Amino acid sequence: MDYISGWCKSQRRLDGYTVIITGSNGGIGKATASDLYSRGARVIMACRNIEKAEKAKKEIIKENVCKAQMGSLAIEYLDLCSLKSIRSCANRILEKEPNINILINNAGVMMCPESKTEDGFEKQFGSNHLGHAYLTLLLLPRLIKSAPSRIIFVSSLLHCIYTENFDDINYEGSSYSSLFAYACSKTANIVFAKALAMKLKVRKILQ
Repeated sequence: MDYISGWCKSQRRLDGYTVIITGSNGGIGKATASDLYSRGARVIMACRNIEKAEKAKKEIIKENVCKAQMGSLAIEYLDLCSLKSIRSCANRILEKEPNINILINNAGVMMCPESKTEDGFEKQFGSNHLGHAYLTLLLLPRLIKSAPSRIIFVSSLLHCIYTENFDDINYEGSSYSSLFAYACSKTANIVFAKALAMKLKVRKILQ
């Protein structure tokens, strides 16, 4: 993994920073939550499975018990397969948090059987891309207000195999492939992130 992965060697503190991490009850999301918590950040764990999130929260606190100047951890329910859930989560966060400094769009569905989100989108595209894009746009005014801020999308090298276009994201005119559907969602993450970055740079925001 050393050949394709980077290792963070920064010792920077994040005291006073508020960070939202989707899908932070395991894997990359949990490791990121633990690291930022250890740096003093207020970390909001936005997860679909609250029981697993509570368990992860306890484990993160235990992992860092010997360290000084920890941040804080909070849990918010978020189902990225439901636009209603995304709106509710964003509204709750906006009511509670005067500042949002970092948004890490990490949660993802990978290689699942063909299925749809609550709103009728192919599940991987709907959750991995549309859900995160919608959450980002709902929180964007607060992120702009809290500038300098950061928005991070976790993608995948599998985006490299995506050769189709976005004209048939629900696979209504072609046979379903869980691999290509996932690659499509990860490509969309990158396209959206780049487009958003260009627009914000033009407006000299979040720099």
